[in-house]
Amino acid sequence: MPRDLNRVMLIGRLGRDPELRYTQTGSPVANFSIANNRSYTTSSGEKREEVNFFNCIAWSKLGEIIVEYCKKGRRIGIEGRLQQRSWDDKDGNKRSTVEIVVENFQFLDSKSTVDDNVIDDFVENSTQPSNNVSSHAFNENPFSDEDVPF
Repeated sequence: MPRDLNRVMLIGRLGRDPELRYTQTGSPVANFSIANNRSYTTSSGEKREEVNFFNCIAWSKLGEIIVEYCKKGRRIGIEGRLQQRSWDDKDGNKRSTVEIVVENFQFLDSKSTVDDNVIDDFVENSTQPSNNVSSHAFNENPFSDEDVPF
């Protein structure tokens, strides 16, 4: 068993439209945020809801697909790892952030909002390692009625 583990699984809605940028070497990278709601009841019985926003990045073809097919408000499930970055801003102040590096995702809206032919073409021609994007990541329900044991 590994001594360390860095895995994140998150379901939510895009808080803003994804933005695609390119590194100096030409690698595409998408930036977006996911809003995740949490409902709870206080000790006095009052129902409350809080919203958390998580910054995410997706590299290469994975990022390009997210930018092309996902817009603000779209429901998405992601899997990846946490990454901390630090930099100096233009005023010389130290800044840092923690973000989720997306390694796999799943569209969670209805299939009618996604062009399945384009997704199928991507999966067949993908140069991504199999742990980053798998064909089941694009299917809403990978099971059929025959899989149900009763």
